[in-house]
Amino acid sequence: MTLLPPEGKPVSHRKTIHRLLINQLLWMLFLRVVLYTLILGISAYLQSGQFNVIVLPPAHLFFFIILVYATSIGSGLFLLKANRDPRRFGLEQILLDTFFISSLVYYTGASQSIFSPIFFFPIIAGGLILPRLGGLIAAGATTLQFAVVLILEYYKIFPDFLRVPLYDNARDILATLNLFAVYGLTFFLAAILSSLFAGRLRRTEDALSDSVRDFGRLSLLYKQIFDDISTGIVTTDDRNRITSVNNAAAQITGYSVDELLDEDFHSIFPNVSFTDQGSRHSAELQRKDGEPTRIGYSYAKLQYNQPAKNYKDTDDFCANCRVITIQDISEVERLEKQMQQAEKLAAIGRMSAGIAHDFRNPLTAISGSAQVLANELSQMQSSQQETNTELITIILRESNRLSNTVSDFLKFARPENAENDWFSLKRCLNEVLEVARMAASWPEKCVLDIDIDSVVDIWADQYQLFTILNHLLQNALAFTPLGDEKIRIKAVEIKGEDGADTIQITVEDNGPGITPGKEEKIFEPFYTRRVDGTGLGLAIVKQMMTEHNGSIEVGKSSLGGAKFTVNFPLP
Repeated sequence: MTLLPPEGKPVSHRKTIHRLLINQLLWMLFLRVVLYTLILGISAYLQSGQFNVIVLPPAHLFFFIILVYATSIGSGLFLLKANRDPRRFGLEQILLDTFFISSLVYYTGASQSIFSPIFFFPIIAGGLILPRLGGLIAAGATTLQFAVVLILEYYKIFPDFLRVPLYDNARDILATLNLFAVYGLTFFLAAILSSLFAGRLRRTEDALSDSVRDFGRLSLLYKQIFDDISTGIVTTDDRNRITSVNNAAAQITGYSVDELLDEDFHSIFPNVSFTDQGSRHSAELQRKDGEPTRIGYSYAKLQYNQPAKNYKDTDDFCANCRVITIQDISEVERLEKQMQQAEKLAAIGRMSAGIAHDFRNPLTAISGSAQVLANELSQMQSSQQETNTELITIILRESNRLSNTVSDFLKFARPENAENDWFSLKRCLNEVLEVARMAASWPEKCVLDIDIDSVVDIWADQYQLFTILNHLLQNALAFTPLGDEKIRIKAVEIKGEDGADTIQITVEDNGPGITPGKEEKIFEPFYTRRVDGTGLGLAIVKQMMTEHNGSIEVGKSSLGGAKFTVNFPLP
């Protein structure tokens, strides 16, 4: 943030004005020395006696010049060393100048002095260096001191060396007043004009300073954008030489900015063509390290006056200059290919889902016919009855497994929207266990540890929750040791990270657990470690949990196996 002083201008601007004012005061002191040096030379020349003018005697003139020199040098050193207000110092120097000039005019003939025009030096200097008041104060001081000189002249009070025949001050009071009025009016007129000129000059300087500052800010903004933008930018001249390049272009090519400058554009980008139609093109690029990559580029004519080739020529209009924007599109093209592959897989998935759906009717017919045939064979006495029964059992088992696989595939390929409602979690779990225990594969020695309060209600889709619990239960059973099956199912209501209520259900087993590093992969479709598994069970569970805006996590159970945790947010 820029600090503002009481006047409302930035501190840096105030410091600039302060330094500028000190420089102007030093120039004024230097011009004072130059002016009085000229006076010294003029006085020495006029003392030859060829002119009827009054000048200071050599000794007086030498003393006066030495005094001016010493005062000027001392004032300059004081200004540089001391920490004083330059405006006050300037006002003091202007008043000192009026005193020096009044003394010089008084000692060189008063109203008849040839040095009277020098009165305008402090007036103009005051108006330029200290606008508004500087010139008027100098004019007022000069007018008063000139009035004193005229009064001394009127009453004939002057040094002895002025009593010379050529000096005649016989002037009446009206003539003296007229001379005073003319000089005073001229002094103030000069002060007003110098102040007006200084005001316009100051406004012009402020406007120029603002323009330079704005230009500097725009240049800095342009440079920052040019250097930091992620798109590579390259400009070329009419000889196809690179004139500017940003960091992004250097990163894409592998070269440094200094290495790219003044190089032929096509030596770095040999496959880029400026004859293709269209707004966006692509080409192969070989980086500095030899690695090939793909870039996308576009270009446009850059019309401007480029610097002349030598100082005698004027600026040349660049008709073939270009600005080229480039981007590394190798990653984009890779993602596009992945998207195209994903679209193909999605189309195959939709087609497979249709085929799987069509498989269900023949599987149902096969399974039903096999069951009827098994019932009939059970009533017949034949030598081949045992063999036929085994074959029909295989048909029923495999048709049921295939039917379950088709059902799981359809659930994953055509997920249904969750229709949430309040219902008892314990009752839903009891239904899952009842169905599971009716299966022939249910182990008789399986130990279930259920820790769910009967009053716990859950906000979920009852059908999907049944599927989730069934898949987690079947997955746990598949990895428990044969004859020592232990499963623990627990549900509690907790506060989530955002403060919302959540039902947390955990399913644990005493199996081998999840292999480290496979915690995420087990939820991918068709990934399975079971011989008879489809690899869709956990993928369906994760898909349904996402539909419920919930989450599923896997960890290590205190029973020794895996621990699956699902969280259902409550409204």
